[in-house]
Amino acid sequence: MTARTLAVVSAGLSLPSSTRLLADQLAGATRDELVGRGESVRLYPVDLREHAHDVVNHLLTGFPSESLREVLDTVTGADGLIAVSPIFNASYNGLFKSFFDLIDTEALAARPVLIAATGGTARHSLALEHGLRPLFAYLHAVVMPTAVFAAPEDWSGEAADGALRRRIERAAGELAEEIHRRPPSTGPVDPFALTTSFEDLLGRADR
Repeated sequence: MTARTLAVVSAGLSLPSSTRLLADQLAGATRDELVGRGESVRLYPVDLREHAHDVVNHLLTGFPSESLREVLDTVTGADGLIAVSPIFNASYNGLFKSFFDLIDTEALAARPVLIAATGGTARHSLALEHGLRPLFAYLHAVVMPTAVFAAPEDWSGEAADGALRRRIERAAGELAEEIHRRPPSTGPVDPFALTTSFEDLLGRADR
């Protein structure tokens, strides 16, 4: 049984948060899909509101706190990522963008990512395609075809047991399959790591 890690980033600002609720449901469905494929899964939920001050301080100083460094390493070192933002003014919120601004442009390269969002009206669902998908494409991630949006009406009545649940299950299945077919992650990439040994460098200098 292969051990997998799944980072789950939610950028909701309120408590309780529908954004966190959607993130948790996506994480649970993806975990179940992976377990069904013979994988063991460890979930790492990241609630960005708990790290908001550290995110701003990092943007101002260029240095992360120890706790924020651990979060960044968790996100960039996971086998897969679920990223969920509330939609403000037709786009992801500032905290979501600020956090991913701190991630090196190659740190999520080829990493499977499921994007999702919440908003006050279903009209905001286009922000997934116009905002979140281009952001992770820029980071060279592999973004799942199915993105999940939840409006207030999706949390009550028949919709809660129907359309939203089907979207969650389909997106979770896509992410689980993408993770399953890849080798386990070796952890976060060190941007300062040498890609060539000193012996090779000295050998080239002697030629």
